[in-house]
Amino acid sequence: MSDDIGAHSAEPSASATDAAIRFAGVTKQFGEATAVRDLNLEIENGEFFSLLGPSGCGKTTTLRMVAGFEQPTEGSIFLEGNPVEDVPPYKRNVNTVFQSYALFEHLDVADNIAFGLKRRKVDAAEIRTRVGEAVELVQLQGRESARPRELSGGQKQRVALARALVNRPAVLLLDEPLGALDLKLRKQMQVELKGIQREVGITFLYVTHDQEEALAMSDRIAVMSEGVVQQCGVPEDVYERPAGPFVAGFIGISNLLPGVAENLGVRLAGGQLCQAAVPGDCTVGTEVQLSVRPEKIWLDQLEPGMVSLEGSIVERVYVGTTTQVIVELEPGVRLVALEQNTARVEVHDRWNIGDRVRLGWRPEHSLVLR
Repeated sequence: MSDDIGAHSAEPSASATDAAIRFAGVTKQFGEATAVRDLNLEIENGEFFSLLGPSGCGKTTTLRMVAGFEQPTEGSIFLEGNPVEDVPPYKRNVNTVFQSYALFEHLDVADNIAFGLKRRKVDAAEIRTRVGEAVELVQLQGRESARPRELSGGQKQRVALARALVNRPAVLLLDEPLGALDLKLRKQMQVELKGIQREVGITFLYVTHDQEEALAMSDRIAVMSEGVVQQCGVPEDVYERPAGPFVAGFIGISNLLPGVAENLGVRLAGGQLCQAAVPGDCTVGTEVQLSVRPEKIWLDQLEPGMVSLEGSIVERVYVGTTTQVIVELEPGVRLVALEQNTARVEVHDRWNIGDRVRLGWRPEHSLVLR
């Protein structure tokens, strides 16, 4: 497409140096409840940015404030450098894609996509061109005359996405758009959605509670809990270097072992000293948690210099490509190790419940959290 849907985003504007979205001290209250608390965040132009967190953490409220469906109790929101508190939703240069699709059942695919353009009284020839580009972008060629009831869930989501993109918004807001799809289709759509975002160059603000989804698609992720951003960074940093126990526990699986800080690491409740880099502001004797990811843990056949612990296998959980081996170090203290199921390693034959096993990991994979 020579004149693709996102072509306008390459044109500099008066506010080209500003972030696509900026939150300045934004708080949102509903009566006595605080949904978002003192949010200060910048989302860059052309970025795929995800708000990630459990239900009730404030991520959807944040998105709705950008859309104009909710107003901040305190603070300001800027779109392309301009404050939008007094701008009604229909005048903001954003579009929203919802989980529910919200398609018009009486209109076919082409008319659903063209709906916003027709309301804005765009020239008919331009509508045809832009709808054609949008249909091609979301790979729905040949389905232009189909009604929503004739489409699969994935096709409906593509129509909803095309309807939003055809308006050429500065920011596309996506509120758990893949939540209603089955696992296989959801993973396929993750790849396609990231590819579409890269092609059109529009800023995406994506809301999800699915950690793998956020890690797979995002340029940056803000992890929220109780209305506060706990950590914001690129996926690798958020996963490998979580800022605290909440992020470590929410993003993937993390083993969190309570202990106290010492000069060379963390002393666990059972007396074992686990070598780790202790933060400079963490004094000896401070209660901490030692975090290590399951895929970093080795079972037997350890290398010299590894952190080494011993325990009994209490469970094996087969999940296809991997098996989770759960090891109890002492009553109530367990670690999860992840073993790849390969042609050379049959985990279900190698480890049995009740076996004593020595496990370990390299010291650099120990993370001390407060």
